[in-house]
Amino acid sequence: MGKKDLELASELSTVVTRLVKKLRKGSATGQQLSLTERTTLGLLNSGDMLPSELAAAEKITNQSMSQILSHLMELGLIFRTASETDKRKVIISLTEAGKQMIQQVKSEKNEWLSAALEATCTDEEQALIRKVLGPLSRVIDFE
Repeated sequence: MGKKDLELASELSTVVTRLVKKLRKGSATGQQLSLTERTTLGLLNSGDMLPSELAAAEKITNQSMSQILSHLMELGLIFRTASETDKRKVIISLTEAGKQMIQQVKSEKNEWLSAALEATCTDEEQALIRKVLGPLSRVIDFE
C-alpha cells in the first residue's frame, strides 16, 4: 500500500468520523440517550433480541447491558417478554414509542444533513457526492 493510499484512508476516516459526530449532534432527540442506548435501539429495530445477544453485539458485559435496558424500559422505549421456548429467558422488543424515537432521530439527522448540503454545496458538488455513494457503500461492505 502506497503513501497516497494511506493518506486517502486517513483523510476519509477523519471526515467520516467528524460527519458521524455532527449527525449525532444534529438530532436533539438522539442527544437524550447515550451512544450505546441509541445503538441498542438500532439493533432492536432489526428485530427482537435476548439481552445477552445485545451485550455481545455492543461488546459490553451483560450487567452493563442490563443497566442500559433498565433505563430504556423506564423511558418506555422497550419491553420484555418471556421466551416461549425457554421461560428463563426474556426477549427485548421495541415499544411503539421506541420505534417512533428511532424514526424521529433519523428524520432529524436527515433534515440537518439536507440543510447542511444545501447551505454548503453547489448543485455540481451535490451531484459529485451522489456519485461517490456507490463506491463508499462498497467500502463499507468490505470484510
